[in-house]
Amino acid sequence: MQFALSEEQNMMRESAIQMVERDIQPILDKNPPDKPLPKAEMLRIYAVLARQGLMAPRLPENAGGSGMGMLSYGLMFEQLPAMVAISLLAHECTIARMYAESRPDQRERLLPDLFAGRKICCTGTTEPDIGSDPRGVKTRVRTEGDALVINGSKAWITNASICDIMNVTCGEPQNDGPIRLRRIVVERDKSSFKTHETETLGLRQGHLAEVVFEDCRVPTANALGAAGDAARVLTLTWNGNRPLVGLAATQLAQKAFDAAVAYSGVRKQFGKAIGGFQLIQKNLADIQTAITTSRLLCYHALDAIDRGDRANGTSAMAKRYATTACQEAISLAIQVHGAMGISREAKLETLYRDARMLPIPDATNEILALIQGREITGMDAFRA
Repeated sequence: MQFALSEEQNMMRESAIQMVERDIQPILDKNPPDKPLPKAEMLRIYAVLARQGLMAPRLPENAGGSGMGMLSYGLMFEQLPAMVAISLLAHECTIARMYAESRPDQRERLLPDLFAGRKICCTGTTEPDIGSDPRGVKTRVRTEGDALVINGSKAWITNASICDIMNVTCGEPQNDGPIRLRRIVVERDKSSFKTHETETLGLRQGHLAEVVFEDCRVPTANALGAAGDAARVLTLTWNGNRPLVGLAATQLAQKAFDAAVAYSGVRKQFGKAIGGFQLIQKNLADIQTAITTSRLLCYHALDAIDRGDRANGTSAMAKRYATTACQEAISLAIQVHGAMGISREAKLETLYRDARMLPIPDATNEILALIQGREITGMDAFRA
């Protein structure tokens, strides 16, 4: 068993760190920290990510992607600012879903601009009262002549307010059976829909929105895959997404840890640096342990996917553990800073708010515990 990164993996990681410092962080820093970035700024960031091959890392090179393994992708993903990481995840996993369900003519028409970062996409599945059970979606699609007509709403959709393309999960009524899930690609410049930004606790430079479809007419050529395939494709991409979200939490905790170590060396009490006190050292040790275990669990899950193992439980465990442990680690880092930790000046409160966002997307931690439990027992706790 090899725990050391290869030379190539270390180069990829360092390249991502340099990319963020040189090309991405300056864009974030020059914009208000508590408001969604203008779309033009997001497109500048996407152009940077595209040059690094991060627009379609899950697809092979002959399909237009960069052909990265999931672990290699994770090594780069971990270095991204959390808001950028979550936006990228919404974009690139939508590309993977569209590719998996599309015909060659659809891929040729829809994907090149997404690969290049010239357009932004997202997946619309979650609804105001439908979250962890995508089979229960209430958004409906019907066929009218040469068009598909969509009615319904979506909520908590990353990138929705700035997207050019949305891959929408709909239910299609059947005369002789239950509702079947379908994926419909909605192009914003051709099929109108409404969005409204959702104000959130953290990731405030990002774009989370509600979406409303009112007799939204879409060409039938934009229907993806065979009816009924959508749930399977969702699951496969969720397995990859979950450890990636865990690595976004790990990066936030790493920043908090670095700040706490630095502060413990300069802040003095009782005549010496606080880093010399036993309880401060214990807090730092606990933070580092949380980061290391979170990182290794997420790497393990991504490596399992690369090896073709069934990763449902492993991915669920990685995300659930990492988002919880890293949130607690950031809280400890705030404690190390004392009163300075709760000031906006120290920016630890931003890390804490951002980390608190991450246990929610791609299944809540409660649902992830049940997914892991199902893999352990072979019994489904939330569906008969």
